[in-house]
Amino acid sequence: MGYKVAVVGATGNVGREMLDILAERAFPADEVVALASRRSQGQDVSFGDKILKVKALDTYDFSDTDICLMSAGGEASKEWSPRIGSQGCVVIDNSSAFRYDSDVPLIVPEVNADAITGFTKKNIIANPNCSTAQLVVALKPLHEAATIKRVVVSTYQSVSGAGKDAMDELFNQTRSVFTAGEVKVEKFSKRIAFNVIPHIDVFMEDGYTKEEWKMVAETKKMLDPKIKLTATAVRVPVFIGHSESVNVEFERPLSPEQATEILRAAPGVLVVDKREPGGYITPHEAAGEDATYISRIREDATVENGLAFWCVSDNLRKGAALNAVQIAEVLINRKLLNKAKQAA
Repeated sequence: MGYKVAVVGATGNVGREMLDILAERAFPADEVVALASRRSQGQDVSFGDKILKVKALDTYDFSDTDICLMSAGGEASKEWSPRIGSQGCVVIDNSSAFRYDSDVPLIVPEVNADAITGFTKKNIIANPNCSTAQLVVALKPLHEAATIKRVVVSTYQSVSGAGKDAMDELFNQTRSVFTAGEVKVEKFSKRIAFNVIPHIDVFMEDGYTKEEWKMVAETKKMLDPKIKLTATAVRVPVFIGHSESVNVEFERPLSPEQATEILRAAPGVLVVDKREPGGYITPHEAAGEDATYISRIREDATVENGLAFWCVSDNLRKGAALNAVQIAEVLINRKLLNKAKQAA
């Protein structure tokens, strides 16, 4: 049996990536529908070797749709996801709108797939923040082996995490630098070309940004509420691919060699760690790939039972679109979609 799948936000970076990944992975869909706001109605988007005409979200009937991949932003999700779920269609939402709702499971399939059964309360499943997704894929097998006490992470996040306009701004600013033109700052708080910005999302009262808070809250929800985590989120002039420098303190000893062996066997992880020039992965190599790459695994001698490593992944794929499609695959493989109709 094939399924009917709707992609909301189909004209955006992540929406287009969702369509590509559905086709790449031969998702068992009899029909895929591209949806967006009315201003995008009638646009063409590609799905494998097909071209889909974008339809308007606000006039679409979801009653015969099985899965909705939602990537239209938090406000749109708050308005539409409950409505769609009430029609028996399971919403897999890429925004932050429902991540911290106790009635909505927050899922990375390699980390906490079993938690997916809780989706029937609202027929909504949340996709984590892009920087959290790759982090917990790396942390999960290490936590099982030696129990994580504390994590310190600094991110190097690409501009695609802020959308198409952000990518355009980096491109235009870079061109302006080389042509001695005016460098216009619109999307970011400061110039991003040939610069780094230690500020993603809004500032909170304690001095952390919302992006940094998300990493804390989501890691606790998906992995273990006892884990202490502090983050510094930084935007860098890279188009695609988030990188993270991670320091982990464990309850029990775990050598770099043991950690390497564990990570090599972990789902969704590829270890590239040759300890020589070029023997590591950068976002350039990770772009377009599905894996979370781990390099530079070494002891952190500043704490007892400490390790440090470098973590890189394509934020549009594992950080967003791929993870959403993997969640949909879990629903199908575990035969959970009938429960969605019953819940509605």
